[in-house]
Amino acid sequence: MKIERHGLSIGIERQGEHFFMTLRVIGKLTHDDYQTITPMIDAAVEGLDHPQINALINLVDFEGWELRAAWDDLKLGLKHGRKFNKIAIVGNKKWEQYMAKIGSWFISGEIRYFEDEAEACAWLAK
Repeated sequence: MKIERHGLSIGIERQGEHFFMTLRVIGKLTHDDYQTITPMIDAAVEGLDHPQINALINLVDFEGWELRAAWDDLKLGLKHGRKFNKIAIVGNKKWEQYMAKIGSWFISGEIRYFEDEAEACAWLAK
């Protein structure tokens, strides 16, 4: 019997118009996950003129997206892409590096891929 692991952890801290967001994904992202993530980001930046988000995304246990969730991810990037200042992606798969490069097409800030979370946090803090 195969046990499917799935989980999503999101945190958002705010100081004025500056945000620090953490996201950890276990398993495959689903449409329902985006039904959780999107309203949280929408509510956090609502009413702000120039929100700036730095994000740490941990994909070490990530296995990909369901098709509808991939579409949700694209829509989220198009909607909020200009609000991201830096995104540090922590992973352990070659395709995640490529995903980081492709993601940079949809946001105005920087995206970097790391295999070490401490290095990712140090880069975000600069």
